[in-house]
Amino acid sequence: MSTVVLIGTLDTKGEELAFVRDCLAQFDCEVIVVDGGVMDHPSVGDGEVISADTVAEAGGGNRHSLAAAGDRSAAMAVMREGVRSVVLDLHGAGRLDGVLAIGGSGGAALAAAAMQALPVGVPKLIVSTMAAGDTRPYVGESDIAMLYPVVDIAGLNRLSRQVLGNAAAAMAGMVRALDAGAARGAAGPGDAGRAGSTERPLVGATMFGVTTPCVTAARERLEALGYEVLVFHATGSGGRAMEGLVRSGFLAGVLDVTTTELADELVGGVLSAGPDRLTAAGAAGIPQVVSVGALDMVNFGPRDTVPAPFRDRRLYEHNASVTLMRTSVAECRELGRILAAKLNAATGPTVLFLPRGGVSMIDVPGAAFHDPAADAALFDELLRDLEPRIEVVDVPVDINDPTFGPAMADRLDALIRASRQAASGLSGASAAR
Repeated sequence: MSTVVLIGTLDTKGEELAFVRDCLAQFDCEVIVVDGGVMDHPSVGDGEVISADTVAEAGGGNRHSLAAAGDRSAAMAVMREGVRSVVLDLHGAGRLDGVLAIGGSGGAALAAAAMQALPVGVPKLIVSTMAAGDTRPYVGESDIAMLYPVVDIAGLNRLSRQVLGNAAAAMAGMVRALDAGAARGAAGPGDAGRAGSTERPLVGATMFGVTTPCVTAARERLEALGYEVLVFHATGSGGRAMEGLVRSGFLAGVLDVTTTELADELVGGVLSAGPDRLTAAGAAGIPQVVSVGALDMVNFGPRDTVPAPFRDRRLYEHNASVTLMRTSVAECRELGRILAAKLNAATGPTVLFLPRGGVSMIDVPGAAFHDPAADAALFDELLRDLEPRIEVVDVPVDINDPTFGPAMADRLDALIRASRQAASGLSGASAAR
């Protein structure tokens, strides 16, 4: 029997949670209710419930104190952390096959932190009125599904019963499909990165329109070598998604061709992936081959949205919705320092590829962003700050030259093979002892 963890606030959504629990039970699912409410409430009938008192303690607080204080924001912060902790404990104990939550903005936020912390592939569904708005704070870079309930979740009626029943059916179907896959011996996404796995190893790669020829050639080469390649569009969310998959242990290696999100983070463009970009692979110690793809540009929206201080800079309309700004000599120098610091912090095999002929499709002779002085500042500062232990492959061609991507792919393949052999050797030595 599959186990679904059902998250909500029993003090305000008790009737609705009980209905969903009963629907799940009709689909032969075991249900564990996790109560994130702080006010007293009557019993909601039979079934396993992790109480709000337990959740508050897991979040470092006391439910009665939170209720007495009357500070909703502070209470939600404690309960959100408590739900996250409880859900992760259930998953670690093998008592969570899927997780379903219902609520408004508070209920969605309560569950989202826990769901985002779960591995990709675990079924996750939030039923909330927030599904019709900006869902980024709730979904993040995880595989969370959201369902709009049409009416507010405030009592049961003909429409809400239908929507909530559909949500229960969807969750039951997802966990059953997951169980069926496990019964067949099908591997999950994370299995492909493990030494000894018979599945094709998973590799993450980053791409932009102006680095597409490079990444396409590299992907084709890696696929021919026996890898499955996940290509992430380096638009902020793509970089964060790849970093998250690395932290979850899903990837055997990273081909980080397109590190352009670092430029948006530095200068204030709209496609930043945050300060933690280009850190996960290094922290995890997995092989990474990195380049400087599209560090010649910062991204903005339509031309009239470019901030006033930048309007006299070299701009290029990529399309009606995207305006690119050429990074300056000073910005490139700082990007070199940032990139070097991130690579120096890596604990695993790391190789840097430098395309002296240009870092993007429009950074070549005769193209809009060709700027040898800015590129030189990037390369010189990067090489000056990089520790000698980091291998550098310095070539005279541009990043989209037909030889560049396959060379990166071959080097990553060699690093992954060496890493897997080392891991197998350690396992054998441990078994011998």
